[in-house]
Order: sequence, then C-alpha cells, then structure tokens
Amino acid sequence: MKALHTSIVASFAVLAGLAATPAFASPQGADSKAVAAECAALPGHAELRDALTRARRADNGGFDLDMWGTVVSRSGTVCAVAFTGESNASQWPGSRAISAQKANTANAFSLPTLALATANLYSATQPGGSLFGLQESNPVNAALAYAGPATAWGQANDPLVGQRMGGVNVFGGGLALYSAQGELLGALGVSGDSSCADHAIAWRTRNLLRLDYVPAGVGPDGVDQISFDGDWKQPHCVNAATEDAVVKALPPTRRRDGLAATTQD
Repeated sequence: MKALHTSIVASFAVLAGLAATPAFASPQGADSKAVAAECAALPGHAELRDALTRARRADNGGFDLDMWGTVVSRSGTVCAVAFTGESNASQWPGSRAISAQKANTANAFSLPTLALATANLYSATQPGGSLFGLQESNPVNAALAYAGPATAWGQANDPLVGQRMGGVNVFGGGLALYSAQGELLGALGVSGDSSCADHAIAWRTRNLLRLDYVPAGVGPDGVDQISFDGDWKQPHCVNAATEDAVVKALPPTRRRDGLAATTQD
C-alpha cells in the first residue's frame, strides 16, 4: 500500500507540473549560427520573395491575390517567410500561419524517396479516410504563430525564423524541396488564394528555386502533383476547366538520371 501511495503521489506531482506548464512555450531566442547552418542550402528571404512574386504573377486559376510563403528546413525550422504584396497587410493575415503549416506538413510527411504535397493528403484525411485525424497530430505552437512585432511579419527578421511552428494542413500549397543531388532539404508552403491556386504558385516557386528534383510521388506523372480525381485527390476550387488547364501548363519537375539532373519529358 505504501508503494502504491507513493506512486499515486508521484503521478499527481507530474500532472501538477504539466498543469503549470503553458500549452505552448513562448518563443525562445534562436541560435543564429545554428539556424544559418541548417538553412544554408535553402532560399533566404530575398530569394523566396523574388520567386514567390514571379510565380504569383502567372495565370494560376484563382482570385489573383497576393501570397505568403514560408520555407522550412528538414527539422521543421523556419528559414524564411515572405509575401508578395506592398505590405504584410496586402495578403490575408491568416495565411501567414497557414503557409508555415503547409511547409511543415510537406516536410513532415515527405521522404528522400517519396514526396507528398499537402494537396495529396486532402482525400485521405476526410472522415472515413485512411489518414483521418492527421490534422490533429502536430499542433501549431500558437504563441509562436502570433509572436510580434507584427511589423516584422514577412520580413527577413520574421519572428518565425529559427523556430518550429508545427501544424498540419491538408489542402494545396505545400511542397517538399529536393536538390539536384537528390537530398530532401525541407519544404515550401504557400497561402493566400484558393487552395488550387496556392498549389500552382508553390509549384512555380519551387521550379524557379530549382529545388524540384522530385524522386517520386502519389500524384499524376508519379510525382507530388495535385490531382482532382483518384485516391490522393483534392476538389476543384473555383473553375474546374481553368484549374485543369493550369495544372497541365505547370512546368515539369526535374528528375535525376544517374548523376545527371534532367527535366521530365
């Protein structure tokens, strides 16, 4: 009985400690040297902003809105956050955190040998699907997502940089990033328009960054392309015919053939 009593007291002590701990820890100061090393092979703020802006200007079949973009490393650490508008108020404010969620998701559920876009996860995560509940598996650090100052959001010193926000998002806009050497470096997340347009803009951005040496995937052409039918589909968003045409016109991923990097036919 004494041992049982001791065990119960210890258990309550642990629970009390958990109750005293905030659900989400406050953002901690990032080690700038460690972050720089972790993000060295990935685009920085200026490179991300340039590629994202160029991709947003294409015909992406959405509402022609400005965008947020986030790049994370393989550990999920945010390396860069950018936007395409005149200020950080030119895009949906909620899409900043969503772009980081999408980047985290594409990174978290892709492998060196298999890429999964966030768009590929939509169908399987619906009620009755084989991955239902995945959205709850890696919660967002809410304190970090809204850390200020808000004037820094989308700038080189965005408070998310060097941190791991977490989160899972299961509609278009998140893509894993693969180097010409076949290394999975992390992922890109894009948000601010329809989810179909988000995917197209993310796809074009990744292509412009030359980080689309995708090894394999569950989407059309055996890569992580969005599909509007089949087991790994997500629904059309605005206009089916337009969105089908946009996807058909997206640049092909690059493939490595032996030691040489080539473009898909």
